[in-house]
Amino acid sequence: MFYMIYSEDVADSLEKRLATRPAHIARLEQLKNQGRLLLAGPTPAIDSADPGAAGFSGSLVVAEFASLTEAQSWADADPYLAAGVYARSTVKPFKKVLP
Repeated sequence: MFYMIYSEDVADSLEKRLATRPAHIARLEQLKNQGRLLLAGPTPAIDSADPGAAGFSGSLVVAEFASLTEAQSWADADPYLAAGVYARSTVKPFKKVLP
């Protein structure tokens, strides 16, 4: 089943986010290579595809896991959480309807 993981950044997270990005992306690449990643990306802090110094307010990942517990464990092990980029993450089941 798919699960959505919505993570919210702490204030002024950009520097920590950039420093930790390679480890964060590596985990997403693993999901992608396993055919389990539906989508992933950050939410810009301002209404712009390139927010520059404004940075990001969070991230959304939708991926396939065996259970809610597994999805939560994956989210809890995110390098962004360990580095203090994320204040919190919410994990919920997700039902893909379209496209």
